[in-house]
Amino acid sequence: MRVTTTMAALLSAAALTLTACGGGDTTAETKAETVTEPEVKMVTLDDVLAHPRRAEEAKRDQFRNPKETLEFFEVGPGKRVGEIWPGWYTNATAPYLAANDGQYVAVLYPMGVNERLDERIEGYKKKYSDADVYGEIEYAEFLKDSGPILSEGQEPLDVLVTYRNVHNWMGGDYAQDAFDRFYEALKPGGILGVVEHRLPETAEQNPKGRSGYVQESYMKDLAAKAGFEFVASSEVNANPRDTADHPFGVWTLQPRSRTPEEGSEEAKDFNAEAYFNIGESDRATLKFRKPE
Repeated sequence: MRVTTTMAALLSAAALTLTACGGGDTTAETKAETVTEPEVKMVTLDDVLAHPRRAEEAKRDQFRNPKETLEFFEVGPGKRVGEIWPGWYTNATAPYLAANDGQYVAVLYPMGVNERLDERIEGYKKKYSDADVYGEIEYAEFLKDSGPILSEGQEPLDVLVTYRNVHNWMGGDYAQDAFDRFYEALKPGGILGVVEHRLPETAEQNPKGRSGYVQESYMKDLAAKAGFEFVASSEVNANPRDTADHPFGVWTLQPRSRTPEEGSEEAKDFNAEAYFNIGESDRATLKFRKPE
């Protein structure tokens, strides 16, 4: 009887010990299960576009439609995105990519072309030097006869965009060479996004792009000859009020709003208010892809 009682006591003590151990583990597991990581807020494109630092650029959003344009060109988290001769768009694209594991690559003029351009390059780099906002911007170069856009060791791009520049390359006789080099800078499957002042297909295309307006068919041909596939066009930057036949070309409209010299023959019937009310130009928005 004593032995039985002693064994029962030992078994009871062992059970209590196991229960205590088991209870401790369960509590720890419960605590571990209830610990949650702090929520990381995703910085959206809307957040970036609404930021006060864009107050000046935002005045032109109604004409340039940055949200719709960047989304159409597939600019997004984790992408390496290059912009040819950047400016107005940097304050939207660079912060958005920096906050979402992307990389912005600013493709500038080469240094040493002339003093004026060197000052612009230095001013640009200083303006966007805050890595907390813009990330560590990578730099590349592009101009007539400047060679490959990316330097040795720079990774190819997911997306390359250019805004209102094609007429400049036409004027310099290197439009085809430009598209050829864009093709080289992109990885297979990469996107080329082009926004340009649009000349109606019924008008005569000046091969030098003197008016600043370029036909969609002309740009599609440049891209096709470089090896690109045409993906789609968007009317997001269209402006049906723009007839593309103004006395000073596209520069008659906002934001340049060029006017004739006071007292000149051109000034007699020139209606600056009418041109201002057109807004900015009608623009083609074209997306091309480098084949896989």
